[in-house]
Amino acid sequence: MPDFSFENQYQGLIAGVDEAGRGPWAGPVMAGAVVFLTKEIDEFLLQNLNDSKKLSAKKREVLYDKLLEERAKGHILAATGEASAQEIDEKNILQATFLAMTRAVKNLEKQIDFALVDGNQKPLGLGCDCQTIIKGDARSYSIAAASIMAKVTRDKLMCDLAKQYPFYGFEKNAGYGTKAHIEGLQKHGIVKGVHRLSYKPIQAFL
Repeated sequence: MPDFSFENQYQGLIAGVDEAGRGPWAGPVMAGAVVFLTKEIDEFLLQNLNDSKKLSAKKREVLYDKLLEERAKGHILAATGEASAQEIDEKNILQATFLAMTRAVKNLEKQIDFALVDGNQKPLGLGCDCQTIIKGDARSYSIAAASIMAKVTRDKLMCDLAKQYPFYGFEKNAGYGTKAHIEGLQKHGIVKGVHRLSYKPIQAFL
C-alpha cells in the first residue's frame, strides 16, 4: 500500500506524477500531478488511495471527488494535462506521455521543487529534478492520487467523446481495442483527431 516514504525523502513541494491512456487506440494520453501540502488529509482518502487500475470505476470516482474536496480546502495541489491523439502520432506515445506530464505539472497552482514519477523513464521539461519509481502508484500517496486524477479525468473525456461518436463504445472501453470498438471501426471507419493513426490496429482500417 502507498505511504509518504518517498515524499519524506525530499524538501519543498513534491509532486506525484502519473499517466493514464498509453494503450488505447483512441483519445488523448492524460497525466495527473498531485502535491500534498499537509499530512492532515481526509482519512478515508488516505486509507483507500492506490494504483487506479486496482480500484473499481465507482471507487475511483469517489476518491477523485475527495481529492477535489481536499484541493478546495487548500490541503493539496492537483492538476491534469493531456497530449492529443495527433500529438501521439507526431511524437510517439512515450514523448506524448512526457508532454502530458509536463503540462500537468505546469497546470499546478505553484511551481514544484521535485517530482516522483511512476515508471522507469524520466520525462524532460518538468522544470525540476525527479525520481522514477516502478509501480509508484502502489507505493506513493502522491503518485496514487495523480493516477486517479489522470484516469478519472480521461474516462470522463472519453464519455464525452462517446456522445459525439457513439459507434465505438468509448464510454465503456475508454478507447481500448474491445470487440465493440473493432465493430465500430469496421462499420464506420476511423475518426481523425480521435483515433491514433500511428497505432498498428488503426492502420489496418486506414
